[in-house]
Amino acid sequence: MILKRLKSLLLIGLCFASATSMAQDKSDWQNGVPEGCTTITIGKTATFDGSVITSHTDDSHRTRAWMSVTPAKSHDKNSKFELFERSAYDSLRMPTYQHKKIGEIDQVSKTYQFLNTAYPCINEKQLAIGESTFGGREELYSEACIIDCQRLQQLMLERCTTAREAIKMADELLKKYGWRDFGECLTIADKQEVWHFEVVGPGKGKVGAVWVAQRVPDDHLSVNANGSTIKEIDLKNSDYFMASENIFELAKENGWYNPIEETFRWNYAYAPKSRRSIASRRREWRVLSMAAPSLDLDPTAKDYPFSVKPDEKVSMDKLVEIFKDYYEGTPFNFVKNIKQADKDGKEAISPFANPFMPYGMNRLFGVNGGWGELGERTIARWYTMYATIIQCRSWMPDDVGGIVWLAQDNVATSIYIPVYAGTTDLAPSYKVKARRLGYTRKSAWWAFNRLSTLTAQRWGDMRHDVDKVFVPLQKQYFEEQAKVDEQYLSLSKRKRRAFLTNRSIDLGTEVVEKAWEIGDGLWTNYDEKF
Repeated sequence: MILKRLKSLLLIGLCFASATSMAQDKSDWQNGVPEGCTTITIGKTATFDGSVITSHTDDSHRTRAWMSVTPAKSHDKNSKFELFERSAYDSLRMPTYQHKKIGEIDQVSKTYQFLNTAYPCINEKQLAIGESTFGGREELYSEACIIDCQRLQQLMLERCTTAREAIKMADELLKKYGWRDFGECLTIADKQEVWHFEVVGPGKGKVGAVWVAQRVPDDHLSVNANGSTIKEIDLKNSDYFMASENIFELAKENGWYNPIEETFRWNYAYAPKSRRSIASRRREWRVLSMAAPSLDLDPTAKDYPFSVKPDEKVSMDKLVEIFKDYYEGTPFNFVKNIKQADKDGKEAISPFANPFMPYGMNRLFGVNGGWGELGERTIARWYTMYATIIQCRSWMPDDVGGIVWLAQDNVATSIYIPVYAGTTDLAPSYKVKARRLGYTRKSAWWAFNRLSTLTAQRWGDMRHDVDKVFVPLQKQYFEEQAKVDEQYLSLSKRKRRAFLTNRSIDLGTEVVEKAWEIGDGLWTNYDEKF
């Protein structure tokens, strides 16, 4: 009896430890702060064609690489939406996450089709979402809550058609079921506008959430790079600001805000640690500076404007350039001192120096930067799973108006293909559960992961081989979109979705074949040179 009781107590203890570690999972964090994802947003009069843009680099060592399209569905009145919590899982071929069910809520009668990436990103109504974790105060995390970031994004896309509607729905659901996650910024776009929605938990043992939302002006560009960026708010100006009812009271109760002595600033009340992160601030500086160099922003500043007016209308080419950036040409190119003499005896950066070295190699070369021995946290990353740049275009029907420009792995050696709001399927290689299986030539992600890893071995030379193929092909895809729009409109409604789906599949198949082909060429052409 005593032995049985001890076993029972041990089991309870193990379950509690497991639940605690699951709740506090920070597998994609560095030095105690999140450093996962970058999202850039642009209002409709700041873009080259009038589209509203959001985006996302899923910079993670663990999230899934496969993706699929979840169709619109009808549900009976007893249907439930299941909720899960994510935790690190190392029992498969590669590090990944497991998702354990922790609850369920009532399902609605009809749900929209959406693109089911690791962080669901667009639905058939041109509602689109990007994401970046900023952490927030640890004590706000509550295990009494049951809705996390990935599930909230899915709920928004399944049930809503506009950014404001998605934020309103989030408020209602989080009041009732609570936010079970660390601080997150969701960048929510529709055909007219884009908002940054920042949310944290209600505090240990409580159910609910604290959140704020700020709209990006139509003529501005904004960024979130794992640091909370919303500061002063004006809730009387509902065209630009929204917030939860408890936003001021909770901050006052905890001594994070004194209305007599200071102006309320959301990020310093609820996520002050995020503003100390060089990994975040350097990316903010770089994105804003590349869009508006005339502002001459200080790369060492603690805070930057929430948004800026770009010096020129932002093109897709410019966005690709920004997302491929690793501070080359700036003092923060952390491999700039890895040099060797060329054939004329002149010192130059070694072709072996690259910004995507494993951290152990940084130590080997004595690399340092704003991130210590890790160098700098650049915008392009070697552990990106996938990336999106999403256009929402009000002048086109929803099916073709919403375009997810989708890239696999490190965007510095990748290429974006169009997946439309009306696309109903993807190329088979995009749906392969690559990290669960290990290396396979059946996977789109592995094609690009192998290519980026190979290219990094002799970055100074090999990147040009990749660019020689992908840069003109990317330009072609962007330029062809006008003809795609034209052809789509000429088709009967019955044929339109099939047309879009075939294009997404064909281009997906094409770029994956190119990635394998380029990689094979690198093995041959650089034999004994890396």
